[in-house]
Amino acid sequence: MKIMRPMSAVGILASAALVLAACSSDPAASNTGASAPAVPAATGTAQVDCGGKSPLSAEGSSAQKNAIDIFSLEYGKKCPGAQVNYNPSGSGAGVKQFNANQIDFGGSDSPLSGADVAAAKARCASDAWNLPLVVGPVAIAYKLTGVDKLVLTPEVAAKIFNGGIKNWNDPAIKAVKGNESLTLPDKPIQVVSRSDESGTTDNFQQYLTAASKGAWTQGAGKAFKGGVGNGAAGSNGVAQAVKAADGAVTYVEGAFAKDGLTPALLDSGSGAVELSATNVAKALDAAKFKTPGSNDLALDLAGIYGSNTPGAYPLLLTTYEIVCSKYSDPNVSKAVKAFLNVSATDGQAPLSAKGYVPIPSTLQEKVLAAIAAIA
Repeated sequence: MKIMRPMSAVGILASAALVLAACSSDPAASNTGASAPAVPAATGTAQVDCGGKSPLSAEGSSAQKNAIDIFSLEYGKKCPGAQVNYNPSGSGAGVKQFNANQIDFGGSDSPLSGADVAAAKARCASDAWNLPLVVGPVAIAYKLTGVDKLVLTPEVAAKIFNGGIKNWNDPAIKAVKGNESLTLPDKPIQVVSRSDESGTTDNFQQYLTAASKGAWTQGAGKAFKGGVGNGAAGSNGVAQAVKAADGAVTYVEGAFAKDGLTPALLDSGSGAVELSATNVAKALDAAKFKTPGSNDLALDLAGIYGSNTPGAYPLLLTTYEIVCSKYSDPNVSKAVKAFLNVSATDGQAPLSAKGYVPIPSTLQEKVLAAIAAIA
């Protein structure tokens, strides 16, 4: 996934190297629309002042766990002996631990909001910044024997996840364009949601709120509000739960929608669209920053979720590293800056192999400027 063109536009390098092979369906069956604009991916080697605290402590989003592993590996190469201990406990836990001054930086699939903004500022004795380093699509992933190209509209997805549609052979699913020839079984739909507070849940519920034309009235937030199904902790937890139950469905980051799971195609009103890097690029062109010109790089994705751009895949999330703009301990500041510099440069290219999409050079410049400004 990628972000922004000048100050507010967004784009993704839609080269073959960034195709989310693990999550894609047959391209011939999808609406890809026009080619996405080519935007240079993050490049360069980190200019790092190694040293400071080791290991750094961090906690939060399970969606970025595989990315953090890559970042940590590259960090150790650049700064021998330097380590990061990351606990993928979920975005909600990461924010709470950051605000309680129990970790050096947090990871969250949605930016700080509400009371957490003030709490983070109190912890830091300075502003806290949201720095996007990991981006990727969210899949509505399912396991249903004999069905490998299911199309869902936002309205139908909302009714599945709030219990309005309970069976796979419901006429509303069959009526979605592209599903007419499917043999849908008379089988209960087993909804699996995140049991822990999660930015993925927040993004998914924001998408349903914006796109489902009133079918989702439960609102958003890090806790799942659909009121149906069973919960599992973490991204890997929901993926494993669905793999174990034919007829199950969940929402999960695209990197986890593989090895027995199938991502649904989404139809927002302009035809079925598969989860692919090119289609994600088309959706992200509308994204803007919440505070343009600031080192707080939180994105405003509301416009994407409710859009029906032909060939665009709109169900996305951005994972942020939550940091203090000024740390009280210079050893923590030095190590955090070194780790983030490596993550934003050397750590980006390997992400595509794990189903993420490297940030574009335009965003990389803003991220590196923000990192340099951390005191």
